[in-house]
Amino acid sequence: MKIQFWGAARTVTGSMHLVEANGHRILLDCGIFHGRRKEAYERNRNLPFDARSIDAVVLSHAHIDHSGNLPTLVRSGYRGKIFCTGATKDLASLLLADSAHIQESDVRRVNRRRKKQGKTLFEPLYETDDVEATVERFTTVPYDRSRSIFDGISVRLVDAGHMLGSASVVVDVEVGGRRRRLLFSGDIGRRGLPILRDPRTVGDADYVIMESTYGNRLHEPADEAHDYLLETVQTCCDDGGKLLIPSFAVGRTQELAYRLNQMWEAGELPPFNVYIDTPLGVRTTEVYRRHPECFDREMLSRLESDSDGDPLGFEKLTYIKKADDSRKLNDLEGPAVIIAPSGMCEGGRILHHLIHHGGSERTTILFVGYQAEGTLGRRILEGADEARIYGDTFPIRARIRRAGAYSAHADRDELIRWL
Repeated sequence: MKIQFWGAARTVTGSMHLVEANGHRILLDCGIFHGRRKEAYERNRNLPFDARSIDAVVLSHAHIDHSGNLPTLVRSGYRGKIFCTGATKDLASLLLADSAHIQESDVRRVNRRRKKQGKTLFEPLYETDDVEATVERFTTVPYDRSRSIFDGISVRLVDAGHMLGSASVVVDVEVGGRRRRLLFSGDIGRRGLPILRDPRTVGDADYVIMESTYGNRLHEPADEAHDYLLETVQTCCDDGGKLLIPSFAVGRTQELAYRLNQMWEAGELPPFNVYIDTPLGVRTTEVYRRHPECFDREMLSRLESDSDGDPLGFEKLTYIKKADDSRKLNDLEGPAVIIAPSGMCEGGRILHHLIHHGGSERTTILFVGYQAEGTLGRRILEGADEARIYGDTFPIRARIRRAGAYSAHADRDELIRWL
């Protein structure tokens, strides 16, 4: 067995690991690398191997830093299967289509400026047609069921508790009557988070590839997430300002909706509106409702007992689909919560809200997820007083807060416990 690390090694994002065994080449994840724009573009476009030489892909979960470069792989000649859970297939289909759409629209916007300046025009990393060709290659595998993919090679997916459909990947290789087991953790979730089951562990592994995003940090206890969010919301309400939450449309957005629903039903939430500004978030929430096999007991109980049968929605929560309705939030008067992607402020509708509201001292920007080095989110989190967006510079005078209790990644002690 030979393993090469082509991403998410000595850095975060761009997960991609190549396993060679029994004459076959298996790729574990094929994610987009996030970082400084030029470096990220080059790394993502230029694969470090011949895509046609890969025999199979196993996808741990749908987050773009694990799945987002699959269309580049297919565009470059890959013709094999992509194995994943059913929920991951449904979510990745949405996320990849959204990624292509954002790239196409952002490139059009930037190229209008570059054309006037006589500069070389950019191209998107991939387009919608590439995503459609990629989705055709998804092959679903249920949790905890071994699937033979080649002679002497089988894979099993085990619930990682990180996001809907997320899995750790067990690769068993038989050589000369002996078994060698490789365990790829994927992203490991936290115990006690709402909606999803806790991460499961796997025994008897010979080799482990393990994430360590927060290997040097301890999170706030998960049960503090409710109080921290409520206090932040109340502060914005008292100031009459906006609360901007850059959030991944998958996972974090649904958890925020779930917790805000709890506050509303308990009578704790101040009387102002909450907007989830992403059509992807709407479609993602629909996918969640289709996959109760991923839910923990609390979520299943809430589905049965919730007054309207929907723990991911409530009276003051509005899901925004249309761009025109999103633009109306630019001139919104009074306090409000606006949740929008992308989680690292590298694209999507959150950029427009930063342009229109980030310069106000009454605004709070609450980060609820990891901010990779080189991203706009990381620069804002570290205190940048301005942001360069679509080629222009805008002031950032908002209060900056970080909620570690909302992380879907295990921290140092939780990683050690899993290992």
